[in-house]
Amino acid sequence: MRINLIKPFPKNAKVHSKKQIDLITKSIKEFGFKQPIVIDKNNEVIIGHARLEAAKQLGLKEVPTIDASDLTDKQVRALRLADNKLAELAQWDMNLAIEELKGLDTEMVDLTGFDRDLLIEPDARDDIIPDSAPKRAKTGDIWQLGRHRVGCMDSTIKENVEKLMGS
Repeated sequence: MRINLIKPFPKNAKVHSKKQIDLITKSIKEFGFKQPIVIDKNNEVIIGHARLEAAKQLGLKEVPTIDASDLTDKQVRALRLADNKLAELAQWDMNLAIEELKGLDTEMVDLTGFDRDLLIEPDARDDIIPDSAPKRAKTGDIWQLGRHRVGCMDSTIKENVEKLMGS
């Protein structure tokens, strides 16, 4: 369908960040438009608001659509919410996701929306700053964060590095 005939739903409850739209734009460039936009009998978006924005960003004149004019107004409202909410209820098997990510080059990893840091350190538990950490740092402070130590010091000075490393 011609993109200028498709109307975003003005009360769409899902907010799409610029980062997300940019990633979808890159994804469409790389893989093509593989997920159609679902529209109602008035050509209003039910599913695919972010894809529509990405398509506009790319300057596309037409996008694939699925006509859902067979749905009642209540069904359209429910589907619009369910499409986003039901996806949130899924959980990731991070071991399998990381295995898949390891098979990709950096550019492809970036297209997935996953953080490359997962390939270095899949356990994010030690990324959390403990409540006991002081709110302000002063030179010489050292914090233990999981198995990591972080110091507020000049690391070009040998004695500081030794202190930080616990030597």
